[in-house]
Amino acid sequence: MNETNRSRRGIYLLPNLLTTGALFAGFYAIVSANLDRFEQAAVAIFVAMVLDGLDGRVARMTNTTSSFGKEYDSLADMISFGLAPALVMFEWALEHVVYTGWIWLKLGWLAAFFYTAAGALRLARFNARSTDQDKRYFQGLPSPAAAGVMLGFVWACHDLDYSGANMWAIAFVLTLITGGLMVSNFSYYSFKEFDVRNKIPFIALLAIVGIFILASIDPPKLMFAVFFVYALSGPITNVLRLMRKRSRTAIKSDKIKQ
Repeated sequence: MNETNRSRRGIYLLPNLLTTGALFAGFYAIVSANLDRFEQAAVAIFVAMVLDGLDGRVARMTNTTSSFGKEYDSLADMISFGLAPALVMFEWALEHVVYTGWIWLKLGWLAAFFYTAAGALRLARFNARSTDQDKRYFQGLPSPAAAGVMLGFVWACHDLDYSGANMWAIAFVLTLITGGLMVSNFSYYSFKEFDVRNKIPFIALLAIVGIFILASIDPPKLMFAVFFVYALSGPITNVLRLMRKRSRTAIKSDKIKQ
């Protein structure tokens, strides 16, 4: 009986260790940004994304889900995808707006705080509605994807030798928009229906291979492009739904008139 309890406690450690790894990656990103190592900070956040995606799957596969694990994962997400991206962006670009006047400096760190607050609100809303929402979609841009947009932009600019001091205006707007998308009501596909154990079309396998090839050629630009397109998918999908709804309404009204 004691051996069974020990093995069960050991199994429960697996997802929590992955969550701890994601938390450490977020903390390391903050430290790297303070040392002006922005490429390392970006890579650390992407590592945190991978670990964050694995902890839940490992917990479900090993039947070790728990309330503690869910709460711990949410707190780690707040650090890695809510606080760390905002601080990295501030250290890289937003602090440089001091050169344009004292009021702009305040707007720089306020924009970073807005992103952090939006991340906290996004996670709180997700936890409050996790039992009654459609599992196929997220309401609002997920915080890991928002972090991917932020750090993907930093990484791509760093790779192109663009300094944050010259890119602060774009960084300022991107920070506000990304934070706003997190607390928006736009629907984003969750990919939770995707199961690696199921069969997939051959063309899908070729697409996955192509993505790995592109990632090996130019990781910074590909990562930013992927998360940026995903961030745009919410507003675009919402506009298309409104257009279809108006079209159906117009067709019904025309039929009534006839």
